[in-house]
Amino acid sequence: MDIDVLNMFLIAGGTLALPILAFIASFLLWPSVLIKVYYWYWRRTLGMQVRYADCGGYRFCYSVRGKPGTRPSILMLHGFSAHKDMWLSVVKFLPKHLHLLCVDMPGHEGTTRTCAEDYSVQGQVRRIRQFVENIRLNKRPFHLVGTSMGGNVAGVYAACYPSDICGLTLICPAGLRSPNDSPFVKQLQALERAQSTHGIPLIPSTPQEMEDMLRLCSYVRFKIPQQILQGLVDVRIPHNDFYREVFMQIAGEESRHSLHDHMHLITAPLQVIWGKQDQVVDVSGASVLAEALPGCQVEVLENCGHSVVMERPRKTAKLIMDFIIAQQSTNNKKHS
Repeated sequence: MDIDVLNMFLIAGGTLALPILAFIASFLLWPSVLIKVYYWYWRRTLGMQVRYADCGGYRFCYSVRGKPGTRPSILMLHGFSAHKDMWLSVVKFLPKHLHLLCVDMPGHEGTTRTCAEDYSVQGQVRRIRQFVENIRLNKRPFHLVGTSMGGNVAGVYAACYPSDICGLTLICPAGLRSPNDSPFVKQLQALERAQSTHGIPLIPSTPQEMEDMLRLCSYVRFKIPQQILQGLVDVRIPHNDFYREVFMQIAGEESRHSLHDHMHLITAPLQVIWGKQDQVVDVSGASVLAEALPGCQVEVLENCGHSVVMERPRKTAKLIMDFIIAQQSTNNKKHS
């Protein structure tokens, strides 16, 4: 009897030990795998389903939750070198009945890589319109959200296709001629003078460079274990040449100030959210949009950097929902 009890404990202990050992091995040896599993689990927990839209040889990867309802659908465009899962922290705080779509931007993650033309801001706008038409998202006007590079693309999209949009949220958008240069822009200017395409702070290739990038992008200081930093780098390194190609396009003459050049064409109700301590795209850009579009609503968040979506997800979700509800209420009064 004692031997049977002992065997039972050994079997139970072994059963528990296997997943624990697997986790430890993943953490120490394959942290990049652990990061992918983490995003898969988080998507599953939040009810986000990954889908694909094929457009004549070009494939978009996106995640979706809910179906079109009384509130407008929300399409979210991520920033440079990120992916659709960066929005999960905000999705967590949005109502579950909303129709949400987070798409991988051209060439990023699961969306097809083609040529440099698609990576300019205008090229990305054309591709996103292709995606919208393919899934018939613009059967009814939808709310468009974009951050950083995605904010530049979202603003130009709203200017070029005003009938598609019922509202627009830009979070620390790139593409403006800001009164003040951010620390990141000053670093880029130094690289330009040196005629170097390497050493771009947003394209890390070592754990230390990854840590430096996170400090640049975030006001909140996260203590990240070395193994996770290594995992984040391992995930990115195979794509760094692609990221460099994209960066050269969005920082080039045609794309650098695309939002600024198109902002006077934006007719949709506009909400601007910006981290006051943004070191990547200076917060003074908010005043540029406010002066050009007097009806826009500006929210500057204290103690927050460029990564508003990561640093203040609950606040971001609330601001977006409050804005959408207020716009719907205004429209209902106009038609009553």
